[in-house]
Amino acid sequence: MQKISTCLWFDNQAEEAVRFYTSIFKNSRILDPAFYNEESRGEPGTVMTIPFEIEGREFLALNGGPEFNFTHAISLMVNCETQEEVDYYWYKLLEGGEEEQCGWLRDKFGVSWQIVPTIIAELLQDKDPEQSNRVMKALMSMVKPDISLMQSAYNGTE
Repeated sequence: MQKISTCLWFDNQAEEAVRFYTSIFKNSRILDPAFYNEESRGEPGTVMTIPFEIEGREFLALNGGPEFNFTHAISLMVNCETQEEVDYYWYKLLEGGEEEQCGWLRDKFGVSWQIVPTIIAELLQDKDPEQSNRVMKALMSMVKPDISLMQSAYNGTE
């Protein structure tokens, strides 16, 4: 068990969300859920928590009720090596959700995700501020990240 893990609070869609996420990420698995009983505040027999793993990272989904909603204050980042990966995760996680600016999206459960091309750090940290400024300007104009457009901006050929 990892020392620190992430708990995602859902109203009552924890199991549906976990099945959705583990269907997208190939290196993932669902672990044993815990169920509400007569002593707990939820309906006895329904899923209370459902632990799961994505890419070796542990998460816990909780059916906690409608008191809290997800915000952009917390987001899950998916680092992508290729445009093919960007496109795959973007469109899969976007199903039923909504696009946002600069590689952000909100999935159908309200969870915020950032789809991040790994090359972006290299392009933005260049010692030439003109190159990194062009990349940032290009990124700010995008919804879904486009690696070739970022590289063109970096090279000054956009």
